Amino acid sequence: MTFLALALSLLPLIARAQVVQVVVDLSQQSMTVFLDEAHLYTWPVSTARRGKVTPVGTYSPQYLSANHRSSLYNNAPMPWSVFFHGNYAIHGTTDVAKLGSPASAGCIRLHPDNAHLLFNLVKARPFEMTLITVMP
Repeated sequence: MTFLALALSLLPLIARAQVVQVVVDLSQQSMTVFLDEAHLYTWPVSTARRGKVTPVGTYSPQYLSANHRSSLYNNAPMPWSVFFHGNYAIHGTTDVAKLGSPASAGCIRLHPDNAHLLFNLVKARPFEMTLITVMP
């Protein structure tokens, strides 16, 4: 099968894929997840602590890593990582007591169970079908 034939055969699947919208509100330290505009979840997050930055803007996922370890921060666990802007990711954290307040070096931290749910939503469709918006 040629590449063109394969791409054309996948169009019906892509057309049926539902859009995932992830909205992170830095001021509220919360994440809301929508599937085709229907509200699915709202979760507390931890974003950049004082002196650090979580990038603001709209992104698509760049890559996924189920069992990632930080190459920048002492091999820290980053389970269920959805990388969206260079080294920035949405990922699970073991420091769940700090969720709801700024505590990270810039990534968006979630409870590991919630990070796993989001990871699977993103993994189930082409990356262009997920939009991650980080608002101030």
